[in-house]
Amino acid sequence: MLILEARGLDRVKRHGEEGYPHEVCGLLVGSYEDERSIRNVREVHPAGNLNHERAADRYDLDPMDYMRIEREAQARRLEVIGVYHSHPDHPSRPSETDRQRAEEIWQTSESWSYLILEVAAGRVASWRSWVLRDGVFHEEPSRIAGS
Repeated sequence: MLILEARGLDRVKRHGEEGYPHEVCGLLVGSYEDERSIRNVREVHPAGNLNHERAADRYDLDPMDYMRIEREAQARRLEVIGVYHSHPDHPSRPSETDRQRAEEIWQTSESWSYLILEVAAGRVASWRSWVLRDGVFHEEPSRIAGS
């Protein structure tokens, strides 16, 4: 289960809308509980999308942003627990490209949370979170903290 604070989700949505019609991306920082089955997002960090050729339907998260965010999180005893990105004018479910890229990273273990926003005509229409297990994305339950 992915648990986000309302202000964190608002920040992710705002980033998706501001970046439209291009994909945006960022990292979810927090902690795991209950043998990693609960993922508590404490911070949301936008990152650069280095894919300029296909920015409307692809993202390449800036590795320098990743390293900086991870290092800062570790200093606060937190860790990267997920990634988010937007799908301009497409549903909030993983594409085959999303699956292939995640599978390259998570070959033998359960992946981070992958929060995907559907941004339709510049406004967030939906958001859903996914976890890759055995090469297949499964939707994970998600909720706003305190609700």
